[in-house]
Amino acid sequence: MAGLWAGSCLYLRIGVALSRSFRLFLGLAALASLLGGCSLDAFSSLSSRDCLARAMYFESNRSSEDGMLAVGTVVMNRSADKAYPRTVCGVVGQKNQFAPGVLSKPMTEKTSRARAYFVADKVLAGARHQTLGPNVKHFHTAGYSFPYKNMFYVLEAGGNNFYEKRKPGTFENNPFLELAYF
Repeated sequence: MAGLWAGSCLYLRIGVALSRSFRLFLGLAALASLLGGCSLDAFSSLSSRDCLARAMYFESNRSSEDGMLAVGTVVMNRSADKAYPRTVCGVVGQKNQFAPGVLSKPMTEKTSRARAYFVADKVLAGARHQTLGPNVKHFHTAGYSFPYKNMFYVLEAGGNNFYEKRKPGTFENNPFLELAYF
């Protein structure tokens, strides 16, 4: 009996790739998977706290609580926006949005890992970076520049530039003058 439950996750994945004629098979496999403790969510073994701490750990250069808080604020701003996944792990796990391996690489620096979990707890309890409003949903590595005209920069922290997207031509913004690069 245990073999049925353990193998059902594999059967479900195989069944997904097959044609519609396997709907009954898929339904039974999904039921067996859920009853057996498997999940259809790729990040089910991680909590919101884990996903948030990992994003902050890998994206803020592990440099400061301020940088981690800013990354955490962006994650929460995205999860509150209908254009993004509704969960923290869904946001952090979006393809090409965060550092490769953010949800799977080991967090080897103990002090930085502890700081990331400390800040994640604060963010999940409602803390947000005071400089970042709800429309700030993006950031990139500080020092890079891009030709896009819709990036309104509001903060540099933790090795990143944080910005909101705005309609081009509705603002003036030179991040190299506004932000502390000198």
